[in-house]
Amino acid sequence: MRRGSIVRITIYGVIAGVFASLVAVLVPWLPTSASEEMDRIEFTFWFTTVICIGIFAIVAAAIAYSVLKFRAADDDERDGPPIHGHTGLEIVWTAIPAVLVTAISVVSAVVLAKNDDVGENPLRIAVTAQQFAWKFEYPGADKVTSGSLVLPVDQGVKLTLRSLDVIHSFWVPEFGQKSDAVPGIETTLTITPTRVGSYSVVCTELCGLGHATMRAQVQVVSRADYEAFLEREASGGGEPAGDDGEAVFAAAGCGGCHAFAPAGTDAAVGPSLDEIEGDEGFIRESIVDPNAVLAQGYQGGVMPSTYDKSLTDEQLDALVQYLSDGQEGNE
Repeated sequence: MRRGSIVRITIYGVIAGVFASLVAVLVPWLPTSASEEMDRIEFTFWFTTVICIGIFAIVAAAIAYSVLKFRAADDDERDGPPIHGHTGLEIVWTAIPAVLVTAISVVSAVVLAKNDDVGENPLRIAVTAQQFAWKFEYPGADKVTSGSLVLPVDQGVKLTLRSLDVIHSFWVPEFGQKSDAVPGIETTLTITPTRVGSYSVVCTELCGLGHATMRAQVQVVSRADYEAFLEREASGGGEPAGDDGEAVFAAAGCGGCHAFAPAGTDAAVGPSLDEIEGDEGFIRESIVDPNAVLAQGYQGGVMPSTYDKSLTDEQLDALVQYLSDGQEGNE
């Protein structure tokens, strides 16, 4: 190959590489990292991206050079010369991809292994998923539960996930890690938060009509604030029933499907709770056996029938009272 051809191919390759690099750098492909696991995932992403940019530049340069150098004249209808093969070239284009794929595989395997290793004495939190809400139970004798996830910064966390109905999937984009919650099976997910802030849990498995509303808040706080949160939640039993009911309403994810003015929710997957017609007995029955009486225009089998198991009697009483008081306030 003549020197001029090599220079031309090099120029084409540089142009293609610069273009691909600009696309890779200027487009925000990944969310801002907020965990050690996401940092490793970002490294894997950019390691693979750099390799892909190099391959793209070489291939694009070869194609551009070939199109310009060997293009046929408009009146040339001859076939090109037959080429049997080139052993050296075939070895090169087999060996180089094999090395690159092996390198990507090794890096990915190391990252996966490290992301599954949360270290010694992790904070263990039980995560329960059901249509269309998340519930989080914290370790300790007080068995604190909440509808939002609160985590101490720079502390390894091991989440144990289970589902009460269908398959759900737990994902916080800024944490990078994702895992399914499967009925009858406990799965785990490790997270080490590194950035104080507020994030969102997203269900990434289509789980029913209210799938898009199945979200929860994650608060990453200092260790002192985390301990204060546990203490505050553990000592919250003396609050009035209405306040307890509001907490249960939020923790059970009722607002993900129902509109209810006192709670400030306006979802329309299920009937509006501002228009309930019935006494406390009817409200209770509608919670524990939602298919017994269906509101006009709504189908059965959407609302979970597991609240009599997932809620304690005290929580159920508080929720019924909260909904009933809300009706009186709307009159």
